[in-house]
Amino acid sequence: MAERKPIESWLTDMDGVLIHEGVPIPGADAFIKKLRESERPFLVLTNNSIYTARDLHARLARMGLDVPVENIWTSALATAQFLEDQRPGGTAYVIGEAGLTTALHDIGYVLTDHDPDYVVLGETRTYSFEAMTKAVRLINDGARFICTNPDETGPSAEGPLPATGSVAALITKATGKDPYFAGKPNPLMMRTGLNAIGAHSETSAMIGDRMDTDVLAGLEAGMETFLVLTGLTTRRQIEKFPFRPSWVVDSIADLVDRI
Repeated sequence: MAERKPIESWLTDMDGVLIHEGVPIPGADAFIKKLRESERPFLVLTNNSIYTARDLHARLARMGLDVPVENIWTSALATAQFLEDQRPGGTAYVIGEAGLTTALHDIGYVLTDHDPDYVVLGETRTYSFEAMTKAVRLINDGARFICTNPDETGPSAEGPLPATGSVAALITKATGKDPYFAGKPNPLMMRTGLNAIGAHSETSAMIGDRMDTDVLAGLEAGMETFLVLTGLTTRRQIEKFPFRPSWVVDSIADLVDRI
């Protein structure tokens, strides 16, 4: 087996790796600082499509993590990039928040509920029955079904919340149409992110806390993968998957010296 090339670029998930329930994970600040001082290309990724990159920059800054806007890549941005490549200047009916609607506006998409090219489903804390019904009818009338990410649940202080993947399953059940998921574990999100920072998968690494999204996406994109144990996946759960990360570490603090 050929030896991997040295890591020159880093991609890292946000929730469970850098922060947990709005609090920085010990070592996250040192990791980001070291990346910036080294001037290595890097991206902080999230499957959450609620916030814009500017919103996330401000939220992370309040926690003491200085991540430039251009180093943040969301499933909303990956979805917009995909749609711009597929059908420039198209139209979409969107269920989601500012992170998604802003990304689509920025590529020149018109948001409409009249005969759209796509129904685009993203994350929101206020899924409405009316909006889901409209989505079902538009898909049945021929709109193509796109979803920002397949995560079935999301974290909150009170416990798991139904997320985009769960709502997508409801719409699929009602229409018989499966969506195209743009976010992790689709390697599309990784490859568009790598392109955004001029990096190559052979010399890049992905850090995540989930085997089913972060590690799988990095693996399928051809990157070295690091699983941290500060999020959703425990060491025992790793054995349940038919694939493995390149490395398992306790936390992001263990990777500061790898940069």
